[in-house]
Amino acid sequence: MEKRVMTTGKRRKAVVAAAALLSGVLTLTACGGGGGADSDGKGGDSGDSGKQSQVDRAAAKDASDARIKISPKDGTDNAGINNDVRVTVTKGKLSAVSMTAVASGAEIPGSLSGDGKSWKPDGSLERSTKYKITATAEDSEGRKATEHSTFTTVSPDNSFLGYYTPEADSTVGVGMPVSINFDKSIQNKKAVQSAIEVNTTSGQEVVGHWFGTQRLDFRPKEYWKAGSTVTVKLGLDGVEGSPGVKGVQDKSFSFKIGRSQVSTVDVKSKTMSVVRDGKEIKNFKISAGSSENPTYNGQMVISEKFKETRMNGATVGFTDDDGKGEYDIKDVPHAMRLSTSGTFIHGNYWGADSIFGQANTSHGCVGLNDVKGADDPGQDGAWFYNQSLIGDVVTVKNSPDKEIAPDNGLNGWNMDWNEWVAGSAV
Repeated sequence: MEKRVMTTGKRRKAVVAAAALLSGVLTLTACGGGGGADSDGKGGDSGDSGKQSQVDRAAAKDASDARIKISPKDGTDNAGINNDVRVTVTKGKLSAVSMTAVASGAEIPGSLSGDGKSWKPDGSLERSTKYKITATAEDSEGRKATEHSTFTTVSPDNSFLGYYTPEADSTVGVGMPVSINFDKSIQNKKAVQSAIEVNTTSGQEVVGHWFGTQRLDFRPKEYWKAGSTVTVKLGLDGVEGSPGVKGVQDKSFSFKIGRSQVSTVDVKSKTMSVVRDGKEIKNFKISAGSSENPTYNGQMVISEKFKETRMNGATVGFTDDDGKGEYDIKDVPHAMRLSTSGTFIHGNYWGADSIFGQANTSHGCVGLNDVKGADDPGQDGAWFYNQSLIGDVVTVKNSPDKEIAPDNGLNGWNMDWNEWVAGSAV
């Protein structure tokens, strides 16, 4: 028979393996509390070891069957502020749950389910805040179990918000889109858009369109149906908008569409026709933008209303050689915004009555005859202001200027439906 010789390298490996094995045996023996040699080198449990084993077995036998689960788990550092926090139990019922803000010690109110199986906070949490939860439950025999979790909510740097218009519970015109402006750039547009639902009682199909990476608008193919209700659900809590940046909103709101009012400004004839629910109810003489500063063409949505406001040309690029505004009117009456860039339809008290219907004299706005102080309801500017809703449409035609850009204000109606749908991420 061939004689095999163990080399030095093999011998060392064997020693290591044996040591590891022996270590494992000793470790197992220590954890088990028995099987080792006594001081005499004889087998058998020591007295202390046996007593400990009995204590351990008794404790295990008396342990509660209740199993508590706390979300987020202990140590989480980017928890959501709306739906992430929850305490549940199986094989038992929750008897006490305490949640506090670690820094202030403030108690966070919460509600226990009727069956005692779950608990959650009553409202949204604060961002960048550390919280601690202690939960106690009892099983069917009254044995208690307790669990703890300390976690921190997502920081502003690692979360995003969407600021939306129109306001909840408002009544708006038929042209009002749902417009959401995010406070951070969104890279995962599909995930964010998919987490937002916009529905209407009219049954119209509603589609979202992205303007860049921070604005998402929703609208139907045609104007909203008068009298319908639009419901918006922002299910953004926990949605990753960009790597490491999650949404924190979980909110639903609705708004109502009022009567249909669409007004058409004809720059060439210097008139405006107001059509409500398909019928013309008023026709005004107007003064639009001059040939040097023409008014945009296109469909424009009223986005803001001011009984009086200041208009300074310097804020929109109309300046004199000294850098001051070509105009600075501190009390423009009955002003309604049509574009982000500064197009308004408003009352005009400084122009002679003779210009309305006869001359286009403005820097691009549409002017209606009015008086200083905005206190005469009989004036054209006052009438139109009082009869208009945010979301009403003012369409300008026959101007020498170009069509307004769809993202200059709430003016996505100036994009055909196919192009609008192409800007959706879902």
